[in-house]
Amino acid sequence: MSQWPTTKAKRVLAALLRIGWTIKRQSGSHRTLSRQGWADVVFAFHDNEEIGPRMLARIAKKTGLGRDDL
Repeated sequence: MSQWPTTKAKRVLAALLRIGWTIKRQSGSHRTLSRQGWADVVFAFHDNEEIGPRMLARIAKKTGLGRDDL
C-alpha cells in the first residue's frame, strides 16, 4: 500500500517547480519539465485533475519528489 495521498495536479506541479524543475515547453496540458542532472519528464495532467497514490509514486520515482514536498 502506498503512503501517497490523492492530490490535485496543480499542487503536484507547484511542488515540482519548488524543488527545482522548470517548464521547458508546453502543448495544451502536456508540459515537459527539465532539471539539471535528471532526464526530462512529461507532466500530462489538467490542473484540477486528481492524481492517485500509485501515479504519485511513479512521478516521485522519476522526479525525486518527496512526501514532504507536497
